[in-house]
Amino acid sequence: MPKLQGFEFWSCTLGGARHVVAPMVDQSELAWRLLSRRHGAQLCYTPMLHAQVFIRDANYRKENLYCDVCPEDRPLIVQFCANDPEVFVQAALLAQDYCDAIDLNLGCPQMIAKREIDKTVRYAQMLEKAGCQLLTVHGRTKEQKGPLSGTASWEHIKAVRKAVAIPVFANGNIQCLRDVERCIQDTGVQGVMSAEGNLHNPALFEGRSPAVWELAEEYLDIVRQHPCPLSYVRAHLFKLWHHTLQVHQQLREELAKVKTLEGIAAVSQELKLRCQEDISRQKEGEKPSGGLPFFHWICQPYFRPGPRDGSRESGGAPSKRALEEEEGSTDILSKNKQKKKLRNPHKTFDPSLKPKYAKCDQCGNPKGNRCVFNLCRGCCKKRAFKETADCAGHGLLFKTKLEKSLAWKGAQPRLQEPQQARPGEPGGFPEVMGSALA
Repeated sequence: MPKLQGFEFWSCTLGGARHVVAPMVDQSELAWRLLSRRHGAQLCYTPMLHAQVFIRDANYRKENLYCDVCPEDRPLIVQFCANDPEVFVQAALLAQDYCDAIDLNLGCPQMIAKREIDKTVRYAQMLEKAGCQLLTVHGRTKEQKGPLSGTASWEHIKAVRKAVAIPVFANGNIQCLRDVERCIQDTGVQGVMSAEGNLHNPALFEGRSPAVWELAEEYLDIVRQHPCPLSYVRAHLFKLWHHTLQVHQQLREELAKVKTLEGIAAVSQELKLRCQEDISRQKEGEKPSGGLPFFHWICQPYFRPGPRDGSRESGGAPSKRALEEEEGSTDILSKNKQKKKLRNPHKTFDPSLKPKYAKCDQCGNPKGNRCVFNLCRGCCKKRAFKETADCAGHGLLFKTKLEKSLAWKGAQPRLQEPQQARPGEPGGFPEVMGSALA
């Protein structure tokens, strides 16, 4: 059948999907996708796969796609990361029989992600011109990543939607079904993608906030039918039980240490019993603590701190990092920092004592203190290669290596050229040559 494009592709192949579960590394495996589909998700993505490894490693293909799909898991989009067009095409050809579309990850925080809306629009138009049939806009700058993701800009998403003639999905600020509806109305997009919101409440697209144990038990049942690495299951339970684990912290250690699926299920069951005890002790008119919209045993959003003030947008408590910066204290340390402190008692985590690095003029990364070009290593390498120069500060020796190569070639003895003879004479070539002589 002919390849469908644009809105026809979205409508027919993807079923006009509006509720989309994002590609999440080690978190959007088959079991989680099936759980999400049961509760309102209309389209799912695989975790991001490495195109080069996908081509090279048959086990990688088997574990991450070939044995991780089923008829109920459609429509499905496979996402790849790649920087070589040929490699990307080869990976897509190997995956095409197991999915409905192929996605190229362009959302990692690189320098292309700028604050100005016009640059974002031009970049989207360039992708459309290159043949992109559907575009997902995350609406965040390169600084907004990891724990400091902050608020996504729906203005950028709206501008992109108006500027292109292909379907657009929005991603960012999606914590409940009301956010989905408001995003579609405000930006005009065809669908809305959720990652963090989906992990904390897989029933988000249903507009429900059920008890955590309801979805935890359902997910564990699906995992028994469609096994996945234990690390994936543990990570999902940490997200689902996030708010309860702030209350019953002793069970956090148990969840982190168990080595079997049934062990994880046992900890989840204990958390359920603790929650039911909390419910039985609940007083009439009592409100949730910690600024939460619901009690801790109810599936609900988790608000990450913004990139500037480190505080929760909902007005809740600031993050641990923000507390350390405000108080200048190293008393509140993560477990990883505590281990580093044990290995090196003189180590300090006071941010005011961290060295200040000058920024590279070209890209903004920290520049080398002894770089002859006054640049970071990446920019220095490009310039040194272009100018055939050395930089002792970064250990780059393009000029030195070229000089040594030329000196070596000049020192090699010249081979005498054989005297040419006419065809037919002794030492001459035959009249007809079948191939070149080595």
